[in-house]
Amino acid sequence: MLPLLEERFEVLAVDLPGFGRSEPFPPGLDSTPEALADAVEDEMARAGFDTAHIAGNSLGGWIAFELARRGRAETVTALSPTGLQHRRERDWGAGILRGMRWLARNAPAPDALLRNPVTRTLLAGPGSARPWKKDPDDLIVEAELFGSNPGFEATLPHTFYAQPRGLTTLDVPVLILWGTLDVILIPRQGRRFERLIPGAELRYLRGIGHVPMSDAPEELARAITEFALDRPRKPMAQAAAAS
Repeated sequence: MLPLLEERFEVLAVDLPGFGRSEPFPPGLDSTPEALADAVEDEMARAGFDTAHIAGNSLGGWIAFELARRGRAETVTALSPTGLQHRRERDWGAGILRGMRWLARNAPAPDALLRNPVTRTLLAGPGSARPWKKDPDDLIVEAELFGSNPGFEATLPHTFYAQPRGLTTLDVPVLILWGTLDVILIPRQGRRFERLIPGAELRYLRGIGHVPMSDAPEELARAITEFALDRPRKPMAQAAAAS
């Protein structure tokens, strides 16, 4: 999605602490969504972004709401944001993620499995609606990072067994996008965000999974761009993405 967004925005894309290739938080600092939002806010400041159009997927959606609560967002586009699951939904989603993590760390010959369309679908299916279409080389890197990142266990309890603060007080335009094929965060959860956030707009995207950036990059980039540019903006608004 980055090249598509960069046609219209200056984009800041971050690896959260403990994820991707970013270093984890130091010992003693809990990896809560609020602490992760602190890290994104620091990166925004270093990049010269006072405020931004913020887009985030899953945990990134929660972080986007937290940044909006702090007055750092011009608009928010949240893709399947986490934070409002009921108890059974929490156990279900966390169980799927832990299972995917176990496979990423323990599957025999993961490179070979991810190069086969059938086993690639089985391994990557919970996150993507069309895993057989994904580039195997990209998936191999994703699996290696997902299996090895130190932020997973540190962050999961805070994102599945807590809730975002201040949703009812947000005063920026909010667009919530949710894939109809999301099996990690059940699509009905989108209605809860829509009810709590004043003026929030909820759109369901057919045939899209939980991590939709590779399923439908053009559709998502268009939705983010049109939502941001159709809203009144403060001077010098930029675009930031957290995932």
